[in-house]
Amino acid sequence: MSTSDLDKSIQYIKGVGPKRAQTLGRLGIHTVKDLLYYFPRTYQDRSRVEEISNLTDGTTAMVKGIVLNIKSFRTRGWKTVFEASIGDGTSLLQVKWFNRPYQSEIFQVDDHVFLFGKVTLYKQSLQMVNPEYEIASEEDGPAKSVGILPIYPLTEEMRQISFRKLVQTVVEEHFHKVEEIFTDDIISKHKFVPITNAIKNIHFPDSMDSLEESKRRLKYEEFFLFETAMALRKRGIKEVSGYKFRIGKNVENHIYKLFPFKLTESQQKVISEINEDMCSERPMNRLLQGDVGSGKTAVAVYALLAAVANGFQTAFMAPTEILAEQHYRTLSHLLEKADVEILLLTGGAKTKIKKDNIERIKQGDIGLVIGTHALIDKGVEFEKLGLIVIDEQHKFGVMQRTRLRKKGCKFQPDVLVMTATPIPRSLSLTVFGDLDISTIDELPPGRTPVETYRVPAKKENDAYAFIRKEIEKGRQAFVVYPLVDESEKLELKSATVEAERLRDEVFAGLNVGLLHGQLKPELKELIMSDFINHKYDILVSTIVIEVGIDVPNATVMAIEHAERFGLAQLHQLRGRIGRSAHQSYCLLFGIQKSAESRQRIKTMMDTNDGFKIAEEDLKLRGPGEFFGTRQHGLPEFKIGDIINDYDIIKLARTDAFELVKSNDSKKQILLSRIMERFKGTLDLINTG
Repeated sequence: MSTSDLDKSIQYIKGVGPKRAQTLGRLGIHTVKDLLYYFPRTYQDRSRVEEISNLTDGTTAMVKGIVLNIKSFRTRGWKTVFEASIGDGTSLLQVKWFNRPYQSEIFQVDDHVFLFGKVTLYKQSLQMVNPEYEIASEEDGPAKSVGILPIYPLTEEMRQISFRKLVQTVVEEHFHKVEEIFTDDIISKHKFVPITNAIKNIHFPDSMDSLEESKRRLKYEEFFLFETAMALRKRGIKEVSGYKFRIGKNVENHIYKLFPFKLTESQQKVISEINEDMCSERPMNRLLQGDVGSGKTAVAVYALLAAVANGFQTAFMAPTEILAEQHYRTLSHLLEKADVEILLLTGGAKTKIKKDNIERIKQGDIGLVIGTHALIDKGVEFEKLGLIVIDEQHKFGVMQRTRLRKKGCKFQPDVLVMTATPIPRSLSLTVFGDLDISTIDELPPGRTPVETYRVPAKKENDAYAFIRKEIEKGRQAFVVYPLVDESEKLELKSATVEAERLRDEVFAGLNVGLLHGQLKPELKELIMSDFINHKYDILVSTIVIEVGIDVPNATVMAIEHAERFGLAQLHQLRGRIGRSAHQSYCLLFGIQKSAESRQRIKTMMDTNDGFKIAEEDLKLRGPGEFFGTRQHGLPEFKIGDIINDYDIIKLARTDAFELVKSNDSKKQILLSRIMERFKGTLDLINTG
């Protein structure tokens, strides 16, 4: 093998040169190896040549025929048209190219040609417009355009035909130089094709079967490298010294007495897993997932109090001030009889108060600090931080979580991250592959599933009458809008304008409040507190109430322009109701203009199961959109698909984790080889 050949600059490949190398560089192709690993995004199966008489309108096909006549002319719009009639003995096909005058120099009558394109019906005749073509050198000779052709993700500056030709040159000359990283036992165990075959056939497969074999092999390798990094990261965290907490029966009994309700079996199971982590010498690194309203906060309180009982400080980080304030209120009430100093730290606090609070944290006077991003500010230091709880973890970037973890002193603090957005199976093996995962899979008793309905425009007044009836029963309602204020660009209802209309016209005589993110923190807290205390019948809001708001008396969630919200947001908003024994209702207003918005609304109406909703959301939006722009470290796989390749991911993960754990000398040699050869890739994954 010649590694130097694979590392050679693409500029020096025949037909490239400095200018074309710059264009290729924008695609991330700098070396021969980069080009070999620049995989097609899809394929055109041209292995079957159709007879012209079998063609139908709207299909895409490959045909072979003889040029019977040609002509060039201009249209009234001064477009040049080159037209040819092609026959294959079964029928005729008209072929046109627009604004390509040079075509008349390429095609000659009696030429044998292969054509590939979309067939359309024009004036009772079948035609192809601007098809791909190849002039056959002899009547029955093979054609390069026949077969399974790769289609690459390219910029406008690069054409498929010329790029394909370059790839073919490089593959033919260099594919056999790619080094095999796996041992023979792994290859035989999974019946993989050799890497050289995989690279050759991923670009120019000789059959659909060989293409699938190559895809399987290359996907496994990509996932295997990623999962090796996850296993190394997990091992690295576990090798660091952590605190070994002591949680005896007295501590447990004291904690359980503080809860005014009985924990579910699922909550107790998760607490047992957390207990085992905390009592270990290795730091906890656990993800707690559970649907909205499943009682994650109670589990977090158990961990927080257990750490405080051991003489440590704890931090509870939430993504927004309104959620941090909600947690502060909830925990202050819950821990009234506990000997714990609780403090709220947010960016909106007055400078002097914030400065005093930071000093108290540094001195170790505070047992539990609840806050926002303010917790990771430079000046914030803990005297003895033992446990970190991060709520709605997907709202934070990886580096933000790491900065908070570094607030620990001598040892690494335990970390518990929570999410009410259930993690689809494939993501639990990749994005969260270094975390131990606990799941609360049941709701507290006495909860009635929320009924969800779509409200078409003609039924709006009926829906408003229904909301009024609920309020007359003593209940309360949320009405959510996508915008705070009106926008000239977007023809959408806004919270501020609609709050006035609802107050003066629709719900005259009822108390209507308004809450949105642009209000000052103290005013937001007051409005929310007033709604909880039933001073408002209806709270008009934006998605600022998406997470963490707990108003058991609210039984209606009306969402205007529901088509503008993602599935996860709709599910989170719905989770603000159904938090008591009263029947609750989610009403989805809006016009479903796209197939995707119709599918989202249908999913919401079909199920309350957060896991099913998360899986559907991931399919609809893809992983990047699923997490949003703030989620750093999301893996970008060249060929693997974390939505559809669960089985291969699981296989690669099992093998990678076994490899990292193993003391077998052969496996250790393989691990060392992988770490040496792919150091850059593994470091990049671990940074993310």
